[in-house]
Amino acid sequence: MRKAAVVLLLVLLTGCSGAPPPPAFTDARELADAATAATTAGGSAKFSTDVAVGQVRSKGQGQARFGPGGTSQVMTTDFIGEPMELRLVAGKLYAKVPEGSRDEVGAGKPWVAVAADGTDPFSQVLGGSLAQLAAQNDPAHTLGEIRTAGTIVSSERTELDGVAAEHYRVELDLARLGADLPAGLPAGSAGRFPVELWLDDTRRPVQVVLDLSPIVQGGEARITTRYREWGAPVDVQPPPAGEVG
Repeated sequence: MRKAAVVLLLVLLTGCSGAPPPPAFTDARELADAATAATTAGGSAKFSTDVAVGQVRSKGQGQARFGPGGTSQVMTTDFIGEPMELRLVAGKLYAKVPEGSRDEVGAGKPWVAVAADGTDPFSQVLGGSLAQLAAQNDPAHTLGEIRTAGTIVSSERTELDGVAAEHYRVELDLARLGADLPAGLPAGSAGRFPVELWLDDTRRPVQVVLDLSPIVQGGEARITTRYREWGAPVDVQPPPAGEVG
């Protein structure tokens, strides 16, 4: 009799506690809209990025400010094999040119304005890659791709570094993205690739992983970006005008 009572008590307690509720979203557009709103409300964050393409590895870190007018950021990356500082402010991207190359690209000045379609030598060589790198650090950019071309494949409640998170696996269809292709893929690229998204309890992104391996040649092609210290003060300013070549 006592054993039966204990079993009944356990059943009742289990029923009362219940399983954790499922993640909030099953529709990619609703997921993207909620995470975008939470990103803007978050105001600012620190971030780190890890790019793995074939045998090449690149790391970066920085800070960003989010708002209705877009994202501004400052980061340092070893994308070209040595440290380089990038600043994206008010839609303009600036790169701090390595000292040994300044006479070639910027009249000896430390900074150069970079554009994916720029005609200066620095932009022609690195403009597209650096613009894509800056875009991938912006959660609003990836969330926009999810809104346009994403389908949620699976979701779960989990933990990331010991903190509760919602984990979504999303598939992106290149055909639905149109001309807004990630990582400099050429126009007309086709196929699907996975994106993984972790959100905190306020729906702010804490980690985003783009796995382009299924659609590019050369093996692994993965971009991992992590966000932390949401709401922390950040210093994001354009370089002094007199230092831009």
